[in-house]
Amino acid sequence: MQFDFPAATSHGEIREVFEDVFIVTGSVIMVPQVQISRNMIILREGKALTLISTVRLNAEGLKVLDALGRVENIVKLGAYHLGAHNGMDDPFYFRRYASKLWALDGMEHRDGLETTHILRPGSDMPVNQASLFTYDSSKMPEGMLLLHKEGSMLISADSLQNWTEADEFFSEIAAARMQQAGFIQAANIGPEWLRVCQPEPQEFAKVAELDFAHLLPSHGTPILNTAKEEFKATFVKPPVRNS
Repeated sequence: MQFDFPAATSHGEIREVFEDVFIVTGSVIMVPQVQISRNMIILREGKALTLISTVRLNAEGLKVLDALGRVENIVKLGAYHLGAHNGMDDPFYFRRYASKLWALDGMEHRDGLETTHILRPGSDMPVNQASLFTYDSSKMPEGMLLLHKEGSMLISADSLQNWTEADEFFSEIAAARMQQAGFIQAANIGPEWLRVCQPEPQEFAKVAELDFAHLLPSHGTPILNTAKEEFKATFVKPPVRNS
């Protein structure tokens, strides 16, 4: 059976942030002339790879990915993630590798995909030394994976971001629009996710109680060592939610 997957868009190289923890920055064209960056996080256990917030890689990128191991798991942490482009590359990896698809309760997928493993706090996780945090009041399912290694790191979808600048994968128009809309800020709560999903303020107090030092976001650059302190400062005055 033939599938019409979205083509690979421009992306950088796979970088190792910690041992067996990798990130690659890619892009997505939201509408003509509006391109922004996005990240895929890759976790390795032995030869098993887990992809979080998938970004389709080009042929050369796939060779590098395959040299790391075999894709066994795809993880979808946010139902809102990038709006209309949510999960656009999940079907490509799911079909290519016959992998498991992990997602929160209530999440829908593209191209007829169905969740094979439901993510719930306190239940099985796609990798060891991991637990799940969920925003229970969010109008669309949203969670973060907490990886208990290297001082503990949060892996986020749309909720926590760290676009300190409009990087090389932003188009000029997108850079201007995203700056104006409040996206280009360090240790930021995703403005559009906040507007659409309307989580209660106490959710961020719960995040501040988590034990983590680093953030690997789906949008922006990783924050190493100081993530908790930076976000606690952000949470003091969270952005106003627009109706």
